[in-house]
Amino acid sequence: MIALTPLETLVDIDRGTALPLPPELAALYGRLQFPLHPGQPFVISNFVTTLDGVVSLNVPGHAGGGDISGRDQHDRMVMGVLRAVADAVIVGAGTLRAASPQHLWTAEYIYPPLTDAYKQLRAFLKKPDPPLNVIVSARGAVDLKKRVFQSGEVPVLIVTTKNAEHRVRQDDLPPWVQVAAIESAGPLDARSIVEAVGHVRQSDAILVEGGPHLMADFLAQQCVDELFLTLAPQIAGRDDLSERPGLVAGKSFAPKHPLWGTLIEVKRGGSHLFLRYSLESARDQP
Repeated sequence: MIALTPLETLVDIDRGTALPLPPELAALYGRLQFPLHPGQPFVISNFVTTLDGVVSLNVPGHAGGGDISGRDQHDRMVMGVLRAVADAVIVGAGTLRAASPQHLWTAEYIYPPLTDAYKQLRAFLKKPDPPLNVIVSARGAVDLKKRVFQSGEVPVLIVTTKNAEHRVRQDDLPPWVQVAAIESAGPLDARSIVEAVGHVRQSDAILVEGGPHLMADFLAQQCVDELFLTLAPQIAGRDDLSERPGLVAGKSFAPKHPLWGTLIEVKRGGSHLFLRYSLESARDQP
């Protein structure tokens, strides 16, 4: 394995309280700050995109973020840091399908070399248990044979609709898998998803890892406080034969209602850029 070099910090705006990163993580990532919002979960999102804005190649066996980042170690390290900070990690059914059958949404799964440091960080933050893995599927279309559901290594919450709840419950669920059924005739409401998470796991920090449709819903309802965006030095291209989604799918914001971010952090690892934006959220409204 190639030794991981520290990220180079190019921009770092003061942003609240510095987290107690263990020395190994502090050396690699640098300072990591989050604003404190007692009683409200701070919602962050993490994506990787190509230079031309593609977040998934949408090809069987190549639909995940690894093909976008080039399986970059810095990107995986940062993903691990954010998962280590999170009380819950939310993904959509499409992200679940694209992931390896063995995938767990934990820090140590995504970057095993820093397992001890990630566990130390969670201990510092008084979060000894793994983050709640939240799977969102309006149709209840989830493969319950996957490791995330069967292993008992992580607590799991499946968020679905009342109409689709029977699909999820048609097989006996392990005791570590819970189901939250929301009354909805269409896409699941982002605020209802966050509320459902709160009923299962009191959360100071929630991480949304996609996909693009879920991200669109969270942005539309101003439920994202910050976006961590890895810019990979790849041009993927698009053609007329298959859809290659960008960061957001299924909703348009500009020109009538554009969403603007404020750049608060830039780091560089080789030719990859690690960007961080503050977004206007519902909590910022008067």
